Amino acid sequence: MNRRNLLKTLGISVGATVISAEALAKLSENKYAYTLPENPLHKPLSKPVTAIILGAGNRGTVYGSYAVKFPEQLKIVGVAEPIPLRNERHTKLHKIVESNRFNTWEDVFKRPKFADAVIISTPDNLHYAPCMKALEMGYDILLEKPIAPTEKECRDILALAKKKGRIVGVCHVLRYAPYFVKMKELIAKGAIGEIISIQHFEPIEHTHMAHSYVRGNWHNSKATTPIILAKSCHDLDIIKWVIDKPAKEIVAMGDLKWFKKENAPEGSTARCTDGCKVERECPYSAIKEYYERRSRTSVLDLPEDKSKHAEVIMERLKTTNYGRCVYRMENDQPDHYVTSILFGDNVTANFSMEAFTSYHGRRTRVMGSMGDMVGDMEELVITDFRTRKELKLVPTADDVEGYKNSGHGGGDLLLVRDFVQAVAQQNPKLLTSTIDESIESHIMGFMAEESRKNKKVMSIKI
Repeated sequence: MNRRNLLKTLGISVGATVISAEALAKLSENKYAYTLPENPLHKPLSKPVTAIILGAGNRGTVYGSYAVKFPEQLKIVGVAEPIPLRNERHTKLHKIVESNRFNTWEDVFKRPKFADAVIISTPDNLHYAPCMKALEMGYDILLEKPIAPTEKECRDILALAKKKGRIVGVCHVLRYAPYFVKMKELIAKGAIGEIISIQHFEPIEHTHMAHSYVRGNWHNSKATTPIILAKSCHDLDIIKWVIDKPAKEIVAMGDLKWFKKENAPEGSTARCTDGCKVERECPYSAIKEYYERRSRTSVLDLPEDKSKHAEVIMERLKTTNYGRCVYRMENDQPDHYVTSILFGDNVTANFSMEAFTSYHGRRTRVMGSMGDMVGDMEELVITDFRTRKELKLVPTADDVEGYKNSGHGGGDLLLVRDFVQAVAQQNPKLLTSTIDESIESHIMGFMAEESRKNKKVMSIKI
């Protein structure tokens, strides 16, 4: 038996740990690509799970795409969306009957229950009310993060879900990314000995920051949620999940430093389209970002006819926040944020969220008593102190169009896959991100924000 077949048969050893080798492919010496094996608890479905999408924006489109790809598992039977173009697109894509099209989420619940589940991908401040109503009516729920804008509302949803015995899956999609699944598995098996600490870094990328948290829907923390929850509750959650110990204390620092009126260059104007004298040299030019690069244009709700895109984009830049100067918005979200967390058994973690990078995608370093891990979601490198050997693992996953290489690592579709199985089998244990599991990282986020504002160490009490 040659070395390659031996590795496939026996698995790869890291320290005292054997990595399951069901789907390994050798790329080079000590470097292997892998996919996650099928979940043995999954069962063939006699009929697809039915769901209603509340909020047909980017995230609703992503989760709904699972029904397009796997119609035998999931069928979208209703949509609630006030923007006509989005409502129409979802109706055509999923062949939704006219009677199941709604302008608002409230309209959905005026009807008796007509699906197994609802997918809540409305804006952050519209998560709580539809979720509570859906629970009252007996729906299972796939809930976009963050759960809700306040700690009390998060706890209310948890309490009602328990009372009604319903499944609430939270869209902490990184828990389903093969990269982080493997990281957690190796830590749990002792591949690097006892875990000591973690350093985790989320580079947002400067134009993404400008798009989403300066000009975009999440620019005002009071109207939505603080950026530590709106953007980085994924990261607090994944740190907690791989460490697998209770969080005890948290302290945070950070602020809005750059995207402020006093930093506006001389000659700049209220909009990039107003004859701004520095627009051509500005890294945040809306004309360059949306009109020339055609980047992130899904928020502009462009028509199907591509010949009209140029005209419509310029019109949107003249009439919406996406054309406004980044130095003249009503934004208050911090553009840099650091936090330190103490977990059980004196395990520590540092997390840093940074806007001013030319790249995106999470970076993680895990320090253990017998080895360490270094990864960027493209590759995970494990080094064993005892043998001084390193092993490189490369995850492969099916990422969603528009989110490729963006940091979700294929977790979006794998989350929906497990949610469908959980609903079909009425078994929440088929999900790793039920509200019971996900609420702790939300409380970490609320306490981090309180620490940042009040400059004190906060206790985390579940």
